[in-house]
Amino acid sequence: MPTSFRIWLSLTTALVGSLSLVFCHAGFADSPAKQFRAGAYAIDITPAEFPVSSAGSMTHRTADAAHDPLHARCLVLDDGQTQIALVTCDSCMIPRSIFDAAKQQASKQTGIPTDHILCSATHTHTAVTVTPTFQSIVQEDYLGYLTERIAAGIVQAHSQLEPARVGWAIGNNPRQVFNRRWFLRPGNPLADPFDRGTDKVRMNPSANSKSLLQPAGPIDPQVPVLAVQATDGRPIAVWANYSLHYVGGVPAKSLSADYFGEFARRFSQLIDADETEPAFVAAMTNGTSGDINNINFFEGGQRQQPFEQIRLVAADVAASALVAYQRIEYQDWVPLKMQETEIELGVRRPDAEEVARAEQLIAEAGSGPWRERRLIYANETLDLAKYPATVKVKLQAIRIGDLGIVSSPCETFVETGLAIKKQSPLKPTFTIELANGYNGYLPTPQQHAWGGYETWRAKSSYLAVDAEPKVRQTLLKLLDQVSQ
Repeated sequence: MPTSFRIWLSLTTALVGSLSLVFCHAGFADSPAKQFRAGAYAIDITPAEFPVSSAGSMTHRTADAAHDPLHARCLVLDDGQTQIALVTCDSCMIPRSIFDAAKQQASKQTGIPTDHILCSATHTHTAVTVTPTFQSIVQEDYLGYLTERIAAGIVQAHSQLEPARVGWAIGNNPRQVFNRRWFLRPGNPLADPFDRGTDKVRMNPSANSKSLLQPAGPIDPQVPVLAVQATDGRPIAVWANYSLHYVGGVPAKSLSADYFGEFARRFSQLIDADETEPAFVAAMTNGTSGDINNINFFEGGQRQQPFEQIRLVAADVAASALVAYQRIEYQDWVPLKMQETEIELGVRRPDAEEVARAEQLIAEAGSGPWRERRLIYANETLDLAKYPATVKVKLQAIRIGDLGIVSSPCETFVETGLAIKKQSPLKPTFTIELANGYNGYLPTPQQHAWGGYETWRAKSSYLAVDAEPKVRQTLLKLLDQVSQ
């Protein structure tokens, strides 16, 4: 072979090899480039007929109309290998049976595994009653409708999947969250419905009162914001999170999505996304707000017209979310991972003496409904006596790139959320409570020892004292798994 030909062949081979590397690095290899997709849809879940039972009270009440619509806001994400769905519903709390049925329906139509769907309630106290708590009466003819609408919302969001970019940032707003559990100065009695006299803290004491000593816990002012946009920059969805119970101040006999719904409307206006096609979806999920509300106990406040405080809070938190939103750096692709597990937790059932006391109180008072707290909790005691010794709860962890999300089926205390954020291997991380079911309040063991409303045994607070450490440890373990 002539020397000149060997030199030409060697140079040609090297050039071809170099071009192959260039094309591979440029995404022209045999394997297709990774593509992230997203789709979102907000489906109306407002009841078609009124009156309906309205949740969030110790006594039964009804609503004759909806002040503003209720929605199930749905977001589906797809990294090319894994699909997940996030849903948040304008409801006070939703039992696991409804969420499980909705997930099964949606999974059959979309192929998204049921253990890759997170469904939660916002905790508006002015939605349709679907979970039995205290003397509220479940609106039975609404349950099937709600189940079908949640599933349909997921299916529609899935059908709208399109190439997308994703990003997140953390906002901050300490102005609207206050710990509602307080230590009082010595000499101020703390009554409880069981006449035990062992409470150390009071929920919702008189604001700006001389009896106030200090809050019994912290707040979490963070406003995490997860956003997805189309490849041309059109906003698809924003998923925000804030640890605020609810606001209230809704017109009498009305349903309302509370500040959660108003936040969605306000944020859409702030980014001029009111008329996008497909429709932009903004959602506010509830963080860890079992001991948090919107009352400034340090200073008090003025009485306002119905819905006015909701508008003020929503506008303020939306503005904080916007600051974070404008700081987001979007990525063309990130990995998705999700893990789900089920753990068994103990139930604080009443003993024979407590049941006998409750039976005597009810017998002396006659049939309900009752307004006296001792009688309301006596009836709760009789209901709890029928509960099983243990219950199974569903817990989840999600990884979206470097962002972590965990779920809890409880009204979780802010201390738990802060601990998870601090110890999580994913930064940032946030918690969505009242997810995949309803299992009442989740006080820490120390908060249980201090007593107060959130610890009083009822259908709204029945898990064993050691439930919180078990939930927290399990969620951190799940975060470790998805972070790998």
